[in-house]
Amino acid sequence: MGYTAHKQSVDLLNFILLRCLNLLGTRFEFSNPFEMPQKGPLIIVSNHQSTYDIPPIIWYFRKHHPKFISKSTLGRGIPSVSYNLRHGGSVLIDRSKSQSALLKIKSFGDQVQKNQWAAVIFPEGTRSKDGQPNKFYSNGLMTLFEQIPDATVVAMSINNSWRLAQYRYFPIPLGTKVSFKVQSISKLRDNDPKVLFQELEQVIAQGAQAD
Repeated sequence: MGYTAHKQSVDLLNFILLRCLNLLGTRFEFSNPFEMPQKGPLIIVSNHQSTYDIPPIIWYFRKHHPKFISKSTLGRGIPSVSYNLRHGGSVLIDRSKSQSALLKIKSFGDQVQKNQWAAVIFPEGTRSKDGQPNKFYSNGLMTLFEQIPDATVVAMSINNSWRLAQYRYFPIPLGTKVSFKVQSISKLRDNDPKVLFQELEQVIAQGAQAD
């Protein structure tokens, strides 16, 4: 399967996942008051609350070809999500092997820079089970900053997707509103990476406590 056909199938699969959740009364709200670049690589930085964060990001950012940094265990067992992580240009890492993980992230960053994709990273390193944001870890994001110098950095906050997973994904609560809000957009070249990292953590955490 060629890349274009693969991308179309992934987009469709994730659209269907969202519509299936709509049948349970789940509402997805995406808000972005900023003008997105028409082309060029993105680094999308977000808090992380459940695996249900992934299909909406794929769908809402589909024009930018989002690819994920994800832990290796998610490469199996999750319909559509696992398939996309394995075959769609994302990178699966074992966080217990830090040197190997950073090498994979470097290679991944090179591919994002080359193909003008969007790299999606959850710097908390794990999902929040109660919606409260966790501390950001710097290694992965700083590595992306180094490998994708032309990136536009998108800070996004996610609220309430943790509720969909609070009973270990079954049953899924009825009538949950999940929101995705872009908090800021900035050119990496116009910022000091260390200062930008701190600003991203702050603005994303504040937005994640909004609901």
